[in-house]
Amino acid sequence: MSRYQIVFSGQLVHGASPELVQANLAKLFRADAARIATLFSGRRVPLKGNLEADEAEKYRAALARAGARVDILPMEEEAPLAPRQETDLSADHSHPTRRPLVVVPRDAYMAAFAAVEAPDFGIAAAGADLLEPKPAAVPPRLDLSGLSLAPVGSDMGPVPAAPAGPLPDISGLHLEAP
Repeated sequence: MSRYQIVFSGQLVHGASPELVQANLAKLFRADAARIATLFSGRRVPLKGNLEADEAEKYRAALARAGARVDILPMEEEAPLAPRQETDLSADHSHPTRRPLVVVPRDAYMAAFAAVEAPDFGIAAAGADLLEPKPAAVPPRLDLSGLSLAPVGSDMGPVPAAPAGPLPDISGLHLEAP
């Protein structure tokens, strides 16, 4: 039995306004506007996976009513790239090289930063770890020689207190009735 996933790349149905679609998706997914705005980045985002064909079609229809155009893809197949999304899967990443980041200014203010040479730390080889590995945990050194285990089936309640001292001799005392 084939399984499918719902993939969204920021495309809208014909005639839908982006603001209305974002509001509809926020209500549909019960998410805030910032999380919904990340869906419209131009990248393909899997919204739901491991669906049967009829379930996937129901999700597609509900998202189309909200104004979003989604793709239904088989789970075994890798999602194709969105129109402005680039990748270099065929390149050899055994020796990654850092390229300087080229900044294209969006306005006059950002034009001041066009000549800045900065390494591009955002691009890493697929599957490469960006963090250093954590050191192995060292167990604490504890002296457990003073501890013992109770025998099986014993009562783990409080130990009865020993008498404070010898009991007094009361054999010479008599009680008389009045």
